[in-house]
Amino acid sequence: MNDPSPSRLELLHFARRVVVQQATAALAQLDRWIADEERRERERRRGARRRPPQPAWLIEQGLDRRNAVAVHTGGCWAAGGRSVPATREQAAEALRRQVPACTHCRPDTELGFLD
Repeated sequence: MNDPSPSRLELLHFARRVVVQQATAALAQLDRWIADEERRERERRRGARRRPPQPAWLIEQGLDRRNAVAVHTGGCWAAGGRSVPATREQAAEALRRQVPACTHCRPDTELGFLD
C-alpha cells in the first residue's frame, strides 16, 4: 500500500502558512487596537481643550435646588453634583446670608471673612 500521508517538509510548510496567517490576523487586530487608542487619545485632548475653565466659586444647592447649603472654592473635591458656578460677589453674599462655608476648602478664609 502506498502511504498518502504528507511528508515532513509538506507539514512544515503547512505549519508556516498557519503561523503566517495567525500572525497576520494578530497584527491586524493590534493595528485596530492602536488606531482605536489613538482616536480615544485625540478625543481626550480635544475634550480637554474645549472644556470650560473651572469656576472660582461654587454654591452647592439643596435637594430642592432652591436652598443654598454650602459655599465652595472652584476646585473643592467635596462640592457635590448640585453645585453651580458663582461669582466672587455671589459667594460672598451667600456667606453673608449665613450659608455655611465648606470645612474642606474654606472659601470664607479666601474671601476674607473671619469666623
